[in-house]
Amino acid sequence: MKTFGVAIEIPQPHAEILRQAREAAGDPEAHTNPPHVTVVAPVSIDPEEMRVVEEHLTEALAGIPAFRMRLRGTGTFRPVTPVVFVAVSDGIAACEEIERRVRRGPLALETRFPYHPHVTIAAEVDEAALDRAFDELAHFEADFMIDAVHLYELAEHGWELTRSYLLERR
Repeated sequence: MKTFGVAIEIPQPHAEILRQAREAAGDPEAHTNPPHVTVVAPVSIDPEEMRVVEEHLTEALAGIPAFRMRLRGTGTFRPVTPVVFVAVSDGIAACEEIERRVRRGPLALETRFPYHPHVTIAAEVDEAALDRAFDELAHFEADFMIDAVHLYELAEHGWELTRSYLLERR
């Protein structure tokens, strides 16, 4: 079994700012997990089944238009989980539609929580680090186009891009 995830990548220069914030918080995944909006959280898949998953993603993402995403301010899942994130303020409906279409067929998996698009900037750190991350990026804003959804595989040194699924140009 190998571990895969489906995500929407945050483009540069915003990705580097968010990665640095995660590093400053002491988050152990700052260098192994690029800034992204999760569509499908890490899942174990038999490599022999990957062709079916890739075909499913191609079909599920067909016809979805590229969209504008805006990140604005911070939020947290505390006290339920010790996570601080940058909030998606525009593009939520598009993320939800992508997640709804992708989470069918071979990726129709149980989830622990309802889908909430966001970009994690601090997790697996103490409360003081969570508070700092929350405060330091409270005024963060970024606006950009999303033109692809990506399949990643967890490798020895972090997440590696396996395949990109281009969204339709407007």
